[in-house]
Amino acid sequence: MLSCAGNPYVKTPNMDSLAQSGIRFERAYVANPVCSPSRMSLMTGRMPSEIGMECNEDGGKEVVVPRAMLEDSLGHTFRRAGYRTVYGGKVHLPGAEAGNRGRDNLDAFGFELLSRDQRGEMGRSCAAFLREKHERPFLMVASFINPHDICFMAISAFAKATGQDAAAVQKKQARPDSPAEYLAKAMRTPEGISEDEFFRRYCPPLPANLEVPKDELSSLAVDKREFQLWVRRKWTDRDWRLHRWAYARLTEQVDREIGVVLEALRESGRDKDTLVVLTGDHGDQDASHRLEHKEVLYEEAIRIPFIVSGKGVAKAGAVDRQHLVSNGLDLIPTLCDFAGIPKPPSLHGYSVRPLAEGRGVTQWRDCLVVENHLGRLVHGGEWKYLAGRDAKHGDACGICPGRIKNWDGKVREMLIDLKTDPGEMVNLAGERRHELRLREGRRLLRAWHERNGVALDQGYVVG
Repeated sequence: MLSCAGNPYVKTPNMDSLAQSGIRFERAYVANPVCSPSRMSLMTGRMPSEIGMECNEDGGKEVVVPRAMLEDSLGHTFRRAGYRTVYGGKVHLPGAEAGNRGRDNLDAFGFELLSRDQRGEMGRSCAAFLREKHERPFLMVASFINPHDICFMAISAFAKATGQDAAAVQKKQARPDSPAEYLAKAMRTPEGISEDEFFRRYCPPLPANLEVPKDELSSLAVDKREFQLWVRRKWTDRDWRLHRWAYARLTEQVDREIGVVLEALRESGRDKDTLVVLTGDHGDQDASHRLEHKEVLYEEAIRIPFIVSGKGVAKAGAVDRQHLVSNGLDLIPTLCDFAGIPKPPSLHGYSVRPLAEGRGVTQWRDCLVVENHLGRLVHGGEWKYLAGRDAKHGDACGICPGRIKNWDGKVREMLIDLKTDPGEMVNLAGERRHELRLREGRRLLRAWHERNGVALDQGYVVG
């Protein structure tokens, strides 16, 4: 979803400018492709399952971040080093104590709040902070929500089709900066052109992997809510293309908001000695496999931008297509490395600083793991192995069986060759000629968890 990465249907000049003055990592992935668990990982450098967190709903239960993890979190690590640590925008973190959601508890993660707004007002608050005089170094998190507002397109369509009040489903429509208002603007088509011309010249085409893969992991279907299953069955090609149009416009909206922050950084004169990292907490399927939203373990949901821009980057505009980056595990080690702060010893992530500075690395991961509440993925770069949760073990966060029926669990594994099948349309797990690779995937999933000190739930062990 970046024009610098070759997407001709979106223009992102401000995010592109970071790539032009920095290094862009093509193989960057989240720890868990949903908001709260992913953000927990970004802020702590740990896998969400370490505290029993599998999905957003877990953040509203008794799942809390232990004190030891909080002490080694991003905010506290930099506070101890003398930095002023501030945070603006979307929080959506689990609580630091029972019954306390993180969105009202930023201090527990080592930050002071700049703004609760998640869009333009937050960007202006961050810009104002950058223009202030600072007597000590600072770490600022600018947490923009968009293009997340795209999720209301499917929610509204389902509500309308089933006779519900779409306004009640979306909520908060009265505010001028509401998600509904942002989505309405994104869905507007260019004035003065016919519908036929719009779809012929302007609207993004359908993705090559629009259709549902054969032998899809059974738990992927369980993973989806009723409105998501409805659009998968009911949306037309036109609906999916409009979704892609709106998603591109919301991406351009957040690019403009990021531009406000970057302009203030330049005006402050600190752009020469400030490191900027751009990343995201998850992607969106955006019509691939007739899905929208996040959550699943397909590439569109788990692969995200990871751009490091600033002084010390050896070759501006470089693209790293080789090294696997886990943004949740690697963000804190990277920032600590650039700042000259010791990495907390409890963290297993890697710093990308040597790669950004053009130095060789003697050790790097050969695979990484991505979680969700019904699956585990081990990613080897050009191939991936997925293990779906055994239906007999139930749902890891306890929210799906009562919502979705007929979870047969027949397809427990997927094996994908991304080199020959980048759209993930063919599951090779059932082919005898790939038996050795399948066994290797199982082995690496277990080995990764052992090496990183993370317990592997037996519901994901096959064979």
